[in-house]
Amino acid sequence: MIPLRDDAPRYGTPYVTRFLLVINIGIFLCEWIVSRSYGQGALQALIRLFGLIPARIAILLQQGGYVPHEVVSQIGSYVVTPEAALLPFLTSMFLHASWLHVIANMWALWIFGDNVEDHVGHAMYLLMYLLCGLAGGVVHTVFNFDSTVPSVGASGAIAGIMGAYLVLFPSARVLTLVPFLFVFFLWLPAWVVLGYWFIVQFLSGAATAIASTHNTGGGVAFWAHVGGFLSGVLLIRLFPSRRRHLRYG
Repeated sequence: MIPLRDDAPRYGTPYVTRFLLVINIGIFLCEWIVSRSYGQGALQALIRLFGLIPARIAILLQQGGYVPHEVVSQIGSYVVTPEAALLPFLTSMFLHASWLHVIANMWALWIFGDNVEDHVGHAMYLLMYLLCGLAGGVVHTVFNFDSTVPSVGASGAIAGIMGAYLVLFPSARVLTLVPFLFVFFLWLPAWVVLGYWFIVQFLSGAATAIASTHNTGGGVAFWAHVGGFLSGVLLIRLFPSRRRHLRYG
C-alpha cells in the first residue's frame, strides 16, 4: 500500500517539515554530485564514514580485547573512537542510498509530518524527529550488533512521525494506492494504513533475524523502522499538545 495524501486538517505552516525535506534532498544531491564527480568509491567512503555501522559499537565496547579479524578488516581499523562509533547515529539520518530511497522517505514525511508538527509545535517536532531517528538506530544496532554494513536513511525518524500520527489521527483518511492484481485507489483509515505498515516491518525484521544470526548483508533496516515507530507512539503521549483541538477521530 502506497499512501498518497491524507485528509487530516492542518492549521499552521509546517516549517520544520519543509526544512527537513530541503536538508535531506540537498544532502542527497551532494551525494549524487560526489558519485558523479569522484566515482562510486568516493561515495562509498563517505557512506562508511557517516553511515551507522553497528560493528563499530561492538569494537568500541571490546576495545583492548579480542575483536574478530573479519569484522575489523571491513571496518578498516582496530581502534574505533567514540566519535566514529556514536556520531553516525545522527549523521546517518541525513544520508540516503538512492533516489527511490530518499523520495519514498520524503513522501511519507510530507504526508504525515505536517499534522504532527501542527500538534506539538516546531521545536518539539524537530526534537521528536531526532529522538525517533536515534531510537531507530539503537534498535537496529541491537539486532545487528556484528554487522559491518553501513545503515543510512531517515526511515527511523520518519517511522516515529508515522507512529505519532497514528496516535493523534487514527481515523483520518489516507488516499492509498493498493496494487492487488489491478491498481486501486482507496480512502483508508490511518490506523489501517499505518498499522499494516508496522506489522510488515515487524514481521520482516523478525524473519531476517531468524534467517541469519550473523547479519552482515545489505537490505532494509526493518528494526530501525520498528524502533522509530514505537518511540513515536511513546513520545507523542509524553510531549505536550500545542493545540488540543487538533485531535482527529
